[in-house]
Amino acid sequence: MKVNSLVGRILAGVLLVAACGLGAYAQGAHAPKPGEVDDAAIRASVKNMVDGWNTKSGELFAKPFAADADYVVINGMHLQGHDVIAQSHQRIFDTIYKDSTLSLSVKQIRYLRPDVAVVHVTGNNKTRRGAETMESNAIITLVMTKEQDAWKIVAFQNTQVVPARQN
Repeated sequence: MKVNSLVGRILAGVLLVAACGLGAYAQGAHAPKPGEVDDAAIRASVKNMVDGWNTKSGELFAKPFAADADYVVINGMHLQGHDVIAQSHQRIFDTIYKDSTLSLSVKQIRYLRPDVAVVHVTGNNKTRRGAETMESNAIITLVMTKEQDAWKIVAFQNTQVVPARQN
């Protein structure tokens, strides 16, 4: 009788160890790969700008920007600071871009260091002007830094993409 109960305990212990090992293996299979968490946070910042633009909220648009961010507008104007970026965007959302829709797509994230990334984004803006819809495309370069586990845009350069001329 004692042998059976000892064998039973040993068998139960072996099964417990095996189950724990399988559980750890399964968790490892679903754990994020290095960079995935940062990539997702950077993409969320870009989505935040889209949400801010399309809801016409300057504050929401500017949320991913650092307090001392530099922002070069598509026409070359240089804005400095989170608050200026938020206020300037609110003005255009209330006026010339009140009937516009923005879409952005992250094309590349390049980590210069674990806490610094250069991000290339393509953009498309459709703006209704009466019965006509104007459309423009851009490529945007972001420099982002990771501060206290949050990615912030410290520099933003917006460049219009002009279609090639046909000869």
